[in-house]
Amino acid sequence: MVLMSRLQKPLSLSPLDPFSRAAEDLLALADTYLGSLYPPESNHLESPEGLSMPDVFFLGLRLGDEVIGCGAIKLFADQEPPYGDIKRVFLLEQYRGQGYSKGIIAALEQAAQQRGIDLIRLETGVLQTEALGLYRRLGYQERGPYGDYETDPLSVFMEKRLS
Repeated sequence: MVLMSRLQKPLSLSPLDPFSRAAEDLLALADTYLGSLYPPESNHLESPEGLSMPDVFFLGLRLGDEVIGCGAIKLFADQEPPYGDIKRVFLLEQYRGQGYSKGIIAALEQAAQQRGIDLIRLETGVLQTEALGLYRRLGYQERGPYGDYETDPLSVFMEKRLS
């Protein structure tokens, strides 16, 4: 998908190799940021190996030739009910607040829906107020832990049923 950004450079969203230099750089920045907010036991970070699995769609947001953001969805088609788990949504700081995360999330939701999954879940942290606000505006509602997650006072679990 190619759009024009406010900076008049082509903006595109496409699969991203989690072992590429661009992905490694983004994930390292995300890890550093989340590590500054939460203790290790409260950081639930999907590894590049995990992002390369067949049931995961890892997308990069490119502004021209630069990868400025990413996001992934891990599909659990064998669960009842089947669901997609959003992972690793991250934008470089200078591009936050411009609506780009909405595009990443919409593409991840669409990837799940195209595979017959209409329940989307996520875990984020209590200190990530911008992310929490975004997810709420997009229709995500709080719920309890799911999958392998355990109760954590620093985690917020959310889900959304796609129509």
